[in-house]
Amino acid sequence: MSVTGKHHTLHTIDVAAPAAAVYGIVADVTRWPQYFAPNVHVEHVEREPGSERIRIWATANGEVKAWTSRRELDAQKLTVTFRQEVSQPPVAVMGGRWAVTPVDEGHCTLELHHDFSAVDDDPAGERWITEAVERNSAKELAAVKELAELGAELDDLVFAFEDTVRIEAAGADVFDFLNRADLWPERLPHVARLDLREDVPGIQVMAMDTRAADGSTHTTESVRVVFGKDRIVYKQTTVPALMTAHTGAWTIAETDGGVYVTSRHTVTVRADAVERVLGEGRTVADARAYLHKALSTNSTTTLRHARAYAEGRRG
Repeated sequence: MSVTGKHHTLHTIDVAAPAAAVYGIVADVTRWPQYFAPNVHVEHVEREPGSERIRIWATANGEVKAWTSRRELDAQKLTVTFRQEVSQPPVAVMGGRWAVTPVDEGHCTLELHHDFSAVDDDPAGERWITEAVERNSAKELAAVKELAELGAELDDLVFAFEDTVRIEAAGADVFDFLNRADLWPERLPHVARLDLREDVPGIQVMAMDTRAADGSTHTTESVRVVFGKDRIVYKQTTVPALMTAHTGAWTIAETDGGVYVTSRHTVTVRADAVERVLGEGRTVADARAYLHKALSTNSTTTLRHARAYAEGRRG
C-alpha cells in the first residue's frame, strides 16, 4: 500500500476480552454496518487470503460518503492495514491500521491509526476530515469494546430473517414501487410520513413515521443505497428503543413469468431496553419475537402492495 497522508492520528481503548475476539470483529468487515454506527453498507469487490478490496458507504459529519479500500489482514500479528484507493473529497489520501495487543488472556488494547491528506491541502478540508476521524474513531472503538465484552451474549442479540413473495409482473415495476419511497405515505397504510432526499443519485436519506398495530407511531431515519434495478440496501440511522441496529435489503430476482422479491432484516436487540419497553420479566427472546413480528408485518404489507401495484400495471 502506497502514499501516506501528512496528518496522523491515534485512538486507543482497553478491552476486557481476548485479543482474538477483538481482532475477529475488526477483521469481519461485512458485519460492520450492524456493529458500527457510521457504516451503512460494506461489500467485497475482491477477496483472497489475507487481502481484500471493499466498497464502503458510511456517514461522516452528517454526510454519506462512499469509497473503495484495500485491506491487508494479518491474523498472527492481529493487525488490519487499510488504504483508500478511491476517496471522496475533501479526502485526497486516507489510510491506517488496526492493531490488537494482548495484555493477558482476557484483556487487550486496541489501537486505530489514521493518516490522511485533504484535497489541495485545503485547511477547511483538513478540519472536516479531522472532525470526522475523531468522531467515527471514538464510535468504532467504543462499539468494538462493547461487542467484544458481550462475548457469547452477542449471538443472542443479533438475528436475521427474510420474507419472500412471488409477483407475476415486471421487475422494473416492482423496483419502481420500492425505489419511490417518497410515495409510500400514499401507497402504504402503515407509513404516516416519509421525507426523502437523494442529493447523490443512488443514495437516499429518509425519515419515516410508521404506524404500529396499536395506533402509535415511531420515527426512524435511514440511509438507502440503490444498486441498479434489482437491489436496495439500507441502514436505519435512528432506530426504535428496542434496537441498537437495524440493516436490511430489498432484492428482486427474475423468474419465469415474474419475479421473486425478498425483504431481509438484520437486527441487534438493545438488551437494557427490553423490560422498559416490553414490561417486567420480558427477555431478549421476547424482544426478538416482538421485533420479528413487527418488522415482518410491515415488510409483507409493503410486498403485498408492491405486488398489487406491479401486477396492476401488467394487467
